[in-house]
Amino acid sequence: MRIACALALALLCSSAAQAGASKFSGLNGNPGLRSASALILDAEGNIIYGKDTDTVRSIASITKLMTAMVVLDAGLDLNEPITITRDDRDAVRLTGSRLDYGATLPRREMILLAVMSSENRAASALGRNYPGGLGAFVEAMNAKAKSLGMTHSHFADPAGLRTENVSTAADLARMVAAADDYDLITEASTTQRMEVRPFRNRGPLTYGNTNRLLKNANWDIALSKTGYINEAGRCLVMKANIDGEELSIVLLNSFGKLTPFGDSNRLRKWLLAGT
Repeated sequence: MRIACALALALLCSSAAQAGASKFSGLNGNPGLRSASALILDAEGNIIYGKDTDTVRSIASITKLMTAMVVLDAGLDLNEPITITRDDRDAVRLTGSRLDYGATLPRREMILLAVMSSENRAASALGRNYPGGLGAFVEAMNAKAKSLGMTHSHFADPAGLRTENVSTAADLARMVAAADDYDLITEASTTQRMEVRPFRNRGPLTYGNTNRLLKNANWDIALSKTGYINEAGRCLVMKANIDGEELSIVLLNSFGKLTPFGDSNRLRKWLLAGT
């Protein structure tokens, strides 16, 4: 009787475990990704595929997800006007911006531009207008990373322009999971186009999302962020639904402008072929 009960309990537990398991668990083969580091997790945090997940790499504008979280954690007025100044210019990469000095937008729209369109001056202005200034903001970024268990990560500026913004695929999966809890971040990262009016006497500026997969009907994306500097290569993080499964995807250090998007499609094809 005891043996029969034990077997019944074991079968019940096994069935429950199988019911909760991802349909992508235990896939064989290799998706052939060209990104140097890659990590795909199911909704429970189980690894479906991993490649060089603990190597510390520059992460470029993926940094802006942390920037947005720190701003939102501070509970600052999202309607407060933020003005771009010369302090927000990119003195590291010398990149340009359509947000000329004097451009003014509510803090909420600065967050949207920083995340959606990877606007460097918007990210810089958000950090500069943090209580205590830019130095206090970077300290808060690193404190947030520590609180999330991102033990191999470091942040040096809010825009991700410095090579010292580093992390691992494993750490970034933690950051993506945390960012998914912020409605404004998920809204910003999945908005395809946005019009803003930062100047009183000029017409509107239209910005597009840096993730071209949002235009692809085959993809159901809940959160995403791209990044690029020479030292980081092309980077992409996402939360996406593939065949009914919620997945976290981290792709780091790809070379070739379209490689992260190509890797994403290769990954999706591999997952669907294995079900």
